[in-house]
Order: sequence, then structure tokens, then C-alpha cells
Amino acid sequence: MPTTPRPDRVRRTVLAVPGSSDRFIEKARGLGVDALFLDLEDAVAPAVKEESRHRIVAALRDPAGFAAPTVTVRVNDWSTPWTFRDTETVVLGAGSRIDCLVLPKVTRADQVVALDLLLTQLEHEAGLPVGGIGIEAQIEEARGLTHVNEIAASSPRLETLVYGPGDFMASMGMAGLNVGAQPAGYPADAFHHVMMTILVAARAHGLQAVDGPFVAIRDVDGFTASARRAAALGYDGKWVLHPGQVEAGNVAFSPDPADLARAERIMTAYAEAGTAAGGARGAIVVDDEMVDEAGVKLAAAIVARGRAAGSTIGRESA
Repeated sequence: MPTTPRPDRVRRTVLAVPGSSDRFIEKARGLGVDALFLDLEDAVAPAVKEESRHRIVAALRDPAGFAAPTVTVRVNDWSTPWTFRDTETVVLGAGSRIDCLVLPKVTRADQVVALDLLLTQLEHEAGLPVGGIGIEAQIEEARGLTHVNEIAASSPRLETLVYGPGDFMASMGMAGLNVGAQPAGYPADAFHHVMMTILVAARAHGLQAVDGPFVAIRDVDGFTASARRAAALGYDGKWVLHPGQVEAGNVAFSPDPADLARAERIMTAYAEAGTAAGGARGAIVVDDEMVDEAGVKLAAAIVARGRAAGSTIGRESA
């Protein structure tokens, strides 16, 4: 298997783009998202899977490019007849323009391993760096959740675990048709267990965790609430389906400027206190709160996220 180190990527907002639509592909080129995926799966009808592969290759090779720093393609899952040809066509046709492939409906680690092996052969054939194309695995049903730790450890290409709420709701028999929204009649967060389980597996293996879509594209308040819940847990970002969700998503997954400034104060004060001149103290008071090494780790995580995103956006702009 390849051992190429995975690059650090920001995925606050990940735009879903139907691979069957020239209009949506062109509209996506200039949007201010951190990442996007050109879709060959759910957004593409079976009758146009083949032509959509070639449309995606042409879109990737277009000199106009995409504003999004990370560009990926979602292939079909291994239970379909399309996964091999999806992967072969897009990698041989435009592999140098693809950062990752998104593999949906992952239920076992060997499905990720199979894609890894196929990518290695195709990269050799295309003259691409072996291991250069990463993998994002979608956890979308109960079987995938029960094997999520093995999936997270399955390949050095793996960069992200993605929660797929629609298929998960269906697999569990949850009430409700609004994908990403809480099912009616349940008084608590129905998704907390699954989202936390995915997040723990991701962090245990050095991966990012990304929340899935909120399909009510005109309900910006509902999307914002969903994004903030995921961000509060520690998720790195969320899929967006419409330009109207982009700003709210970027804000939700960026540190608040006040939190970022306080985190930087904590780190500076703790570093000074740890020196001989500062008294070599392991616990200090910052803004009337006790801070020890655990608090510094929290501060460092906020600072790292803010620097990675280049964030200067406050929640007041949401």
C-alpha cells in the first residue's frame, strides 16, 4: 500500500455537485467552499452514469479550474456495477486534478482496501505518484457504524470519515423525510451516538470527520443549527448543497475571533509561565480561569483550526 503522507486540508464546507449537470458544474467553479465533490452516485441517474464520467473528466481538465482548494469525485459504492469503471475513467482521464475519491456506503474495511489497490494500479498506469489520490469513506448505515474503527484503520490513503444521514436514517427506520434534520417526535439529538462514534474513530486514526447534508436548502437557520451542533462536537466541516449554505457553514466551523484571541493568550501565557523566569509553573490563571496542560491543548486545537482556515470571520456575520 502507498505510504505518501496525507496533506492537511480544510473542509469546513464541502459542496455536492451533480456530475450530470453542466450548469451546476459551472456554477460551482467560483464558489467560496473549501472543497467540492463531483458526484457520480446518488445525484446521477443510472441512465447517464457513463456520460457523466466523461463530463466530469472534461470539467476537471478545463483550464478554468475550481476555486475550491480541494476537488474530489464521488464514485458509486461496491454493491453497484459502476465502481470500477467510475474509478478507471476519472483517474486515467484526469487523475492529476483529483485530490480524493469519495467512496459511499462503506460497511467493511475491505471495501476501502479494494479501492486503494485499484487506485494504485491506475496511478501506475497513468504515471501519477502512487498514493497521491486520497480516499474519503462515507458511513451511511448500521453495518458501517459497527465496523467504523476497522474502516478508519483500513488504508493510509484515508483522509476523512463522512456521516451520511439520509441513508442512515433509512437504514434505522427513523421517522422523517428531511435529511439532516432531527426526526419528528424524538425529544433529544437522535444523531448524537452515530456522529460521536464516527468522530471518535476518525480522531483515533488521525482522520477528519465531516457531517453530511441538510437538504432543506432554503432553511438557512435549520442548516446553521445543524452545522453548529456538528462543530460543537468537534467535526471539521459539513456538506453543503446550495450556495446559500456556504457562508453559514464556513462561519460555523471557524473559531469565533474572541475564542481565537483568548486561545492565543492562553498559549502565550502558559509558555512564559513554564520557563525558569516565569516560575516554571504548570498551572496558571488566564481571564480568571485556571489553565493547565489540558486547557492548553484545547487552546492549541482552536488556534490550529483558525490558522488552517485563515479565519477572521465572527459569528456576528452569520
